[in-house]
Amino acid sequence: MVSAGGTPVADVAAPPPRRIVAVRPLQPVVLVSATIAVGAVVALSIDRAVMDQGAASWRLPLLALVGAGLGFVLFQATFGFAGSFRAALERRDFSGFRAQALALALTSVFFFPLLAAGGLSGLPLTGFVTPIGVSFVIGAVLFGIGMQIGGGCASGTLFALGGGNARLLMTLACFILGSVVGAAHLGFWWRLPALPAGTSQDWLGWPAALALHLAIFAAVIVQAPATDRLRGTLSWRGMLREPWPLAWGAAGLAVLSIATLLLAGRPWGETAGFTLWGSKLAAAMGLDPTGWPYWQANPGPLTSSVFSDVTSVMDFAMIAGAAAAAGLSGRFALRSGGGGRAWLGAAIGGFLMGYGARLSDGCNIGAYFSALASGSLSGWVWVAAAFLGSAIGLRLRPIFRLP
Repeated sequence: MVSAGGTPVADVAAPPPRRIVAVRPLQPVVLVSATIAVGAVVALSIDRAVMDQGAASWRLPLLALVGAGLGFVLFQATFGFAGSFRAALERRDFSGFRAQALALALTSVFFFPLLAAGGLSGLPLTGFVTPIGVSFVIGAVLFGIGMQIGGGCASGTLFALGGGNARLLMTLACFILGSVVGAAHLGFWWRLPALPAGTSQDWLGWPAALALHLAIFAAVIVQAPATDRLRGTLSWRGMLREPWPLAWGAAGLAVLSIATLLLAGRPWGETAGFTLWGSKLAAAMGLDPTGWPYWQANPGPLTSSVFSDVTSVMDFAMIAGAAAAAGLSGRFALRSGGGGRAWLGAAIGGFLMGYGARLSDGCNIGAYFSALASGSLSGWVWVAAAFLGSAIGLRLRPIFRLP
């Protein structure tokens, strides 16, 4: 994965110069395969929607397309999170955070009034708001460590897989394992001290809270030191083949995040899908996930198809969407992603991210991006704790021979 500013993220090669890349022989195969995969995810979600026959079931296939769009945008804009922390800590380069601030500002302008309304056209709308406690902070620190040695954050793992980095298979597998172990351990962590969940809207009302958030995001965009500019040139004809400027990526993520809220009734998230996949595997091995604290409040997904689960459908589609972008732009590159130590780092980092995500109720998307777009106070705490974890992770990277 690469940062939004083009700096290395998740140990994926830095993006090529911003020009049209010649399509190599493998690229059409990848593009066709990825397109078929997106179609398969949409078709399977339609099948589940027909079987479920719920009032909102028609939204599931549309969310599959939104997920594919997210994967496409993340790859085309090389929009990173893990590398943003690393660049800021190592070189005081906040290019990635400037792009994230722009995306958050655009998203928040729609999220705040929509969430204040509580619903739209009969669909209840809720944000991601998490209590801030000991387990939350520890989880964010663990996630920060993991994303610096594991090869990428949650979204980075999915779109780098689509780009051909095989090492991210190890990261994803251990991410799932860590999520399962964390789900089983939550009973202990939930007993530790925590503050009630809250948002800036609760304190200020949504108009004043939105103004405050926009002021903070604007300060980051204008004042933060950066080596890459947000703006860049890109023609409409070249948007399918050329890497995108940062502003285009930020706008794309904002539009698709808003679409997710309007279709799913809640913001974009990723790691709940990983927990579901791992829990289903655990059940197939004879374990009983329904007894784990994570599933006691809502065990329904365990007995349903993963193609009935919004997060899972979007995660599958994100990988396929990123692969489609890689094939279309001629940038798909099947590679091992490093030697044995790098793969060991992927395993350890993936596990730490999975475990940490369960403790902090999300990742760089659910606990950071979508939380801040929802006005949750926990989003600011997650960023600070993830910075600490990233600083620790940076010191561990040489052990795994990571650059």
